[in-house]
Amino acid sequence: MSGGVYGGDEVGAIIFDVGHQSLRVGYGGEDCPKAEIPTSLGVWEDALDNADQTNPQSSKKHYNIDVTAIQVRRKDMEIVSMVKDGMIEDWDMFEHLAEYTYKQRLHALSEHHPILMSECPWNTRPKREKLLELMFEKFNVPAMYICKNAVLAAYANGRSTAMVVDSGATHTSAVPVHDGYVITQGIVKSPLGGDFITMQCRQFFEEKNIELTPACLISSKDVVRERDPPRWTKKPGLQPTSSWLNYMVREVLQDFQMNCLQVADNPYDEDAANALPMKHFEFPTGYNDDYGAIRLMIPEALFDPSNVKGVGTSILGVGPLVTTSVGMCDMDIRPSLYGSVVVTGGNSCLQGFSDRLNRDLASKTPPSMRLKIISANSLNERRFGAWIGGSILSSLGSFQQMWLSRHEYEESGKIILDRCT
Repeated sequence: MSGGVYGGDEVGAIIFDVGHQSLRVGYGGEDCPKAEIPTSLGVWEDALDNADQTNPQSSKKHYNIDVTAIQVRRKDMEIVSMVKDGMIEDWDMFEHLAEYTYKQRLHALSEHHPILMSECPWNTRPKREKLLELMFEKFNVPAMYICKNAVLAAYANGRSTAMVVDSGATHTSAVPVHDGYVITQGIVKSPLGGDFITMQCRQFFEEKNIELTPACLISSKDVVRERDPPRWTKKPGLQPTSSWLNYMVREVLQDFQMNCLQVADNPYDEDAANALPMKHFEFPTGYNDDYGAIRLMIPEALFDPSNVKGVGTSILGVGPLVTTSVGMCDMDIRPSLYGSVVVTGGNSCLQGFSDRLNRDLASKTPPSMRLKIISANSLNERRFGAWIGGSILSSLGSFQQMWLSRHEYEESGKIILDRCT
């Protein structure tokens, strides 16, 4: 395909970066995504008017998509995630989400823009084929390319060879990238991520009998003194499903995470934690308090899971993930991996994350190796690392011949996927 078709200024590529928490989407060449849409959708069913009650097909599924629609309470609406283990699981939901994205958020026609999709390094061949088929046959995109999110995160930080440490909602992974290719045998994953931190926060507040009520269920509240019981009134309305309630409570907890939690410079020490300044936090109900040592204790699990109840000794902290992954790669490329440890993902926005990783790795890196942690200064660059890499890649002139065109797809079928390594 000639670079002129899609490489011109007139038609920009659209970058889709699918994560467990959200879909980041926007135009190639821009600094940040145009929209960030939750990958959890509100799902509810309506019985059709002339329906045969014995026929399970007689009800129609509806989807509430995006932040505002999800917050609308419905008696029978469940919140369902379309992503599992970093891979798209529910294709019907993905199709609805993509349609919504084109029409409501990008205001673009899918047949006018080539798309670059990110995928997790362990994505399976059948899922990649399904994605190719959906985008070409349902959305009629003119061209597309699928690229590993770790490779894109490395590109976003100006590296083609790097050790990408991605700490997201469901897991933390160390993925070695060499010359733009993922070294599959070196990938190491840990199931500790943002959701685990949220669960730890929830347990802490439940033990303290602090009520976790989302703002959308509160009609009014009074100002109360620190640590006084909250005084608030509930909004009248339908009783929501437990999955909806859990999703909304999770948002309150994530707000607490981003505002209060901090990673300690050294392994957790209660005396040092108590010496740190406390942080004030107010819940939607009006209850407010200052938090001290707990701010460091909860995120410590990411780096040292050995002290956490219910976590097996086989689960590695972030530092050992990196050293294990490097150890599984060829001797020749180990120096370049240690010299470019790229930190990305939502958890990397926790204050002190990169500094602690640097400290943990410095004591384990062989003396002959030079260690360098690469962590973008702005939080958005860390959260949207893979998207930004896609934005850079799609606007490079040298990339334009890499697109898989619809013409090639119609001619050769799914075998063209072999070009997306």
